[in-house]
Amino acid sequence: MIKGPEHTTHLVLLFGGVTLSAMLLKPALRRLRVPPLVAYLGIGIALRVLDQQTGAVGRAGNEMLGFLAALGVIALLFRVGLRSDLPGLVGQLGCASMIWLGNLAVSGVGGYAAARLLGFPIIPSLVVATAMTATSIGIPARVWQDADALDTEAGQRFVDVAELDDISGVVLMAVLFAVLPALRGAGQDGLWLVLGRKTGLFLLKLVLFAAACVVFSRFLEARFSAVVRRIESGPDPMLVVVAVGVLVAAAAGLLGFSIAIGAFFAGLVFSRDERSSEVDESFSPLYDLLTPFFFVAAGLAMAPDDMLSALGIGAALFAAAVVGKVIGTAGPARCYVDWPEAGTLGVSMIPRAEITLLIMHRAAAMGKGVAPPAIYSGMILVCAATCMTTPPLLRWLLTPKPSADETS
Repeated sequence: MIKGPEHTTHLVLLFGGVTLSAMLLKPALRRLRVPPLVAYLGIGIALRVLDQQTGAVGRAGNEMLGFLAALGVIALLFRVGLRSDLPGLVGQLGCASMIWLGNLAVSGVGGYAAARLLGFPIIPSLVVATAMTATSIGIPARVWQDADALDTEAGQRFVDVAELDDISGVVLMAVLFAVLPALRGAGQDGLWLVLGRKTGLFLLKLVLFAAACVVFSRFLEARFSAVVRRIESGPDPMLVVVAVGVLVAAAAGLLGFSIAIGAFFAGLVFSRDERSSEVDESFSPLYDLLTPFFFVAAGLAMAPDDMLSALGIGAALFAAAVVGKVIGTAGPARCYVDWPEAGTLGVSMIPRAEITLLIMHRAAAMGKGVAPPAIYSGMILVCAATCMTTPPLLRWLLTPKPSADETS
């Protein structure tokens, strides 16, 4: 059916309104030291209310925002991969990996236990457990940078552990959504058997896909990038790289992974390039344009009534989110550093944002049996609360304290 010009005007107005709102709110909230994603989620919730009252978004608007959200996911995960320093991480595995394994296990088990104690079935509890393992590196990194502590040994340790969290969060997300369709059809007795079999098969496919990306990265990426730079000038090479990233993301989706995991591996492919920082810098405007739509879509998926009814669930999950990361990180870290630094590292792992929201948003799209509205809304509240409460506490922890001689 051919759409009239009013239909196109409506979509253009919606796109421009969301973009303008996001761009105006972003610097305002940063001055208040509030993460921009809180505003983006708020825009989505406001659109949901407006749509319920007036139908201002409509089916076509939801479809458009869903498509832009998918592009936002690609941009988000592409940058996560692009900024990952795998060779550097390999050199830090002795210390960082032990801390990472502790926080991964405790936060995941804690999230699962909290969801089960709240009365949710196994599948939604597994979704919560997976979402709880992720950490937002961007929010605490800004605080470390403002405190001139990011380039210290402690700051680099934080970056290493947070990057491992990012990588494991993406992989666990991919595994989760690969096995969920089978789990939904499995009986209670055969649940864990299906989980083990499907996980093993998926990991084998993932290793083969990753191996193909490694081959391209080691033997073809440098030549490809050099050819692109010779042919094009200005921002065009970056756009070619992004186009390749989108195609890799689509290929991953066709192979049964997801566009998110494909975009992540595409970023990893180009992260080995000595000029990857130039790509990252050129990519920033496109990233800033697209990623808000993912958070807006996440907020749009949450009904305000669900949020009000999920306050208690959100509070319980928030407690599990905080305790899981602080204990899971600070405990193993104490084997390498003193308690103050271990505690600071644990607090730095608390924020949940991009990967957590992506997991919950994808789970909600699979139906109420995978992510009931109450648990989805509760996790949205967890993301907002952890991102708002962590920076002030971390700022205080990173502020040099006067010595006993100075106070006497």
